[in-house]
This record gives sequence, structure tokens and C-alpha cells, in this order.
Amino acid sequence: MGAISPVTVEARFYRRTREGYRCGLCPHRCLIPVGEFGRCGSRKGEAEILSAYTYGRVSSIAMDPMEKKPLYHFHPGARVFSVGSIGCNMTCRHCQNYSISQSSSGKKRTTFKSPRELAAMCRAEGTEYIAFTYNEPVIWFEYIMDILGADPGLKCIIVSNGFIEEEPLKELCSVADAFNVDVKGFDREFYRSVCSGELDQVLRSLTIIHREKVHLELTYLMIPGYNDSPEEISDFCRWVVENLSENVPVHFTRFHPDNEMTDVPWTSEESLNAARRTAMDVGLRYVYMGNVITEEGGKTFCPECGAVAVDRIGYRVDTSGLTSDGRCAACGARLNIIR
Repeated sequence: MGAISPVTVEARFYRRTREGYRCGLCPHRCLIPVGEFGRCGSRKGEAEILSAYTYGRVSSIAMDPMEKKPLYHFHPGARVFSVGSIGCNMTCRHCQNYSISQSSSGKKRTTFKSPRELAAMCRAEGTEYIAFTYNEPVIWFEYIMDILGADPGLKCIIVSNGFIEEEPLKELCSVADAFNVDVKGFDREFYRSVCSGELDQVLRSLTIIHREKVHLELTYLMIPGYNDSPEEISDFCRWVVENLSENVPVHFTRFHPDNEMTDVPWTSEESLNAARRTAMDVGLRYVYMGNVITEEGGKTFCPECGAVAVDRIGYRVDTSGLTSDGRCAACGARLNIIR
């Protein structure tokens, strides 16, 4: 059951039409009649306005290591106050958090927290890092902006699918300190049939985030038989090098059967290793393997001298090979790491 919000908050990025409201937050641009919801579940047509229906409705709160986001180059070893709501503007068949991301409004238990309350909860945990994650945070746009308005000193992390229009994304970039964007694959038909999204719109978001100079890391979940061909992996890596930077960290992560894909096998460690080698051959300098513990897949190596700058085993992080300003302690090379 959903929390009853004590406030009704008007959504941003919409216009009134004869049929109801045309939302402009994400590329779906839903037409929402009065009394109905957009496909993400976070926008409702009221009599006079389009409301941000899930504003302040919190489904999940946890303290996480920064590496769980995953962010390996943004304050490594820090603790992060992580929070999520319900709903998503994609319907990925393999979603691990489908119980909240694909939950209908009002059918999942949530608790209302005002922006000031949530910011205070973060501070009470002894951290300045707040991550909007678990479900898709861009559909919580108004709430995120108000939280950062209530406490501008918080460091904001957005863990997103990147499916958002340019104007709201630029506004998010003005308050966000780091993004991890989950790139679902590098094939347009895969995005449409498995995720109900559009690859080109996500790639546009990545270029905007990079251009706005917000720290960016990418996650690529490798699903056997769907998005893990050597050609697709190579094309994805080349796109990152050519359109973003060879210094953007990329995390290839292991798929496990879930949601509507329980008949698909786990990603093999061999496939993850092959993807990492391909990425490095193409020119990416920081490539990681996630959801699996390996000898080298979690370490940050200095691209200049090869020394281990950050040693990781699971969520145990040793930054003794890193200087206080994010350089390699062995050779002094500047690394793409924010400390």
C-alpha cells in the first residue's frame, strides 16, 4: 500500500492538451488523461495539473558502500545513503528490482518523507553522499531537486537507465556529482523488445552528462545470448572511446536469472574476462567485472605504470596506492578518480 502524501506536487516538463497532459520528462512523452498515470507510474493526470504522484514516497533505504552503485572512481571506500521509490520508465524483462520498479502506484508499501526529513536522515547516518537508486530516479525528478535544495551540501549520485529528455537531464546535471548509467546493450532492437526503451536516446544522455562534466561511470549487464556477442561488446566500447573518453570507467557485470528471464543462464566468468580484454584492446583504460570476485576484475591499475592504485576484493577497498588528490602513488600519474 502506498503512503498518502500530505502534499500534491505539480510535475515539471509537461503541457496541457485537449486529451489531458503531454509529459516531457522522458522520451516516451506519454499522453496522460485526467485520472490516469503515465507508463512510469510517477505522473498522474489531476483535474488541474499533472502531479508528481510518487513525490516523497520512499520504498527502500540502505547504507551501501560506494562500490555497490557501482562507482569505483568517485570517493572510493565511502559509505552512501541509498534511497529509492517505485516505478520506472522502462520495463526490463531481466530487472532485479522489479518488485518496486514495476510495481503499480498504490500497490507497494511506501513511507512519505519530506525533502528535509530525508536529507536529515542522510546526515544522521554520518555521510554526505546520497544515492538515488533501486528504481529509476529520473522519474523522481522534483523530489530529488527539492532534497538538494534543502541541503545543497549533499553529494548527489544518480544511478539511472539514462532514458530522459535533454532539458531535465541538464537540470539534474546541475545538482548531481556522479552518474552511473546502466547501458542495457548496444542494439536498438534489444532495447525495444527487452527493455521498452530506445538506445539512441540513452547514448544522447551519456554525451550530455559527459559534456556537462559530471563524473560518469557505465554499467553493462551481460545477458548470455542477448547482448553479449563479441561484436556488440566491441562496438559499445568503441563508441565510448570515440564519443566520451577512454577514461570513462566501464563495469561489465554478471547476469543472474530473474524476473521474466529465469531460463537464461548466469554469465560465465570467461565471457566477462573476454569483454574486459576487448574493452582494453579498444582503448578503454579502466574496465571492471561486477557480481563476481576475480583476481584483477575489481582493481584499478594505473594506465601509465601498471601499479595497483586501488585494490578491491568484493566491497573491501584499499586506497593505499592512491594519493590524496587522485594520483598514482607509484608514478604520480593523474587518474580519473575523485577523492
